[in-house]
Amino acid sequence: MDLTLLLKALILGVVEGLTEFLPISSTGHLILVGDLLDFNDDKGKLFEIVIQSGAILAVCWEYRARLWGVAQGLGNNEPAARRFVSNLLVAFLPAAVLGLLFAKSIKAHLFHPVPVALAFIVGGVLILWAERRQHTIRIQEVDEMDWRDALKIGLAQALALIPGTSRSGATIIGGLFFGLSRRAATEFSFFLAIPTLMAATLYDLYKHRDLLQADDLGMFAVGFVASFVSAFVAVKGLLRFISHHDFTIFAWYRIVFGVVVLVTAYTGMVNWTSA
Repeated sequence: MDLTLLLKALILGVVEGLTEFLPISSTGHLILVGDLLDFNDDKGKLFEIVIQSGAILAVCWEYRARLWGVAQGLGNNEPAARRFVSNLLVAFLPAAVLGLLFAKSIKAHLFHPVPVALAFIVGGVLILWAERRQHTIRIQEVDEMDWRDALKIGLAQALALIPGTSRSGATIIGGLFFGLSRRAATEFSFFLAIPTLMAATLYDLYKHRDLLQADDLGMFAVGFVASFVSAFVAVKGLLRFISHHDFTIFAWYRIVFGVVVLVTAYTGMVNWTSA
């Protein structure tokens, strides 16, 4: 078993888990770190798809009681459970439709370090703007949302098709713009990740099924476990963090990180393959 490959799997798994649910773009970080580790070939891309499932499982485990309650509610035909599921479906659809239509073009033109760095910076500026404007809260809890709120957040999530934008960042900051409390916006972002990431993972696995090999099971297992553990830590940490802080620190992280990538690209300090 290639220990170097397992180390790369471990690093990328931790990166995926820590960044998937924070407003700093997991896709952007995976592109950049994969580039540095020289693990950005077709096998690397497939690996990134597989380890998303570890992050999904972390959210499902953290909210297992809530999800089980929704499942029971659907079985009992409870209005609250039906509304919760329909809101997730409505929010999921914009990114799903636009992803099917434009994913190929986006991956061909934007899945490169410099466009990702620019998206990091733009996203950081938008977070600063969102935090400095007056925030009027209409919705304190996820259960208070209706389908119109869900649709707005779904349209915001669709912006995350641009790598470096951040799916969680788009949904959370979109939620703030649309009147959700920080906790409601963050939790809905977590819940929306389940169908969104699951659909993306299954679709990409089907498309790249010819690349799946039994010899890679060890690499996938290491990345999956690392992604699950680090995502679980990140989810619990973010919920604690937002109870006392805003998202400004993530905005400045994005801006500084993006500037560093651009500077290293144009000065030749780092040989980004697609810069």
